[in-house]
Amino acid sequence: MKLTFFYDGQFWIGVVEQKEGEALKAVRYVFRPEPKDDEVLAFANGPMLSILNKCRKTTAVPLEMKKRKNPKRLQREAAKEMKTRPLSTYAQTALQLELEHRKKERKVLRKELSRSSHQAKKRVKAFKK
Repeated sequence: MKLTFFYDGQFWIGVVEQKEGEALKAVRYVFRPEPKDDEVLAFANGPMLSILNKCRKTTAVPLEMKKRKNPKRLQREAAKEMKTRPLSTYAQTALQLELEHRKKERKVLRKELSRSSHQAKKRVKAFKK
């Protein structure tokens, strides 16, 4: 599991990535203007896992062969990662899939609500006659 923070110009965004085998789940959480350490800790201990469990869409990620690396190389890679763009393309894909899935669900719910309200209006008109 990986929690990444970045500033989008207005708010601080936290992206949680969870990799399970070849599947990757990613969830985006918007923080207030500058999150304090306490807020981040409260998020990590509290709603982070429940938000991640609500995510239904995953993206396939190829498995990597794990090989023990030299500690100096790990240190260089960590410094390089801090300088590069915060989100992986796989995480962006997972976020986009989840967004599209929620959009479709909302569309279906809106249609059902619209149909039921339309039918209720017809019943009221028929009752008035």
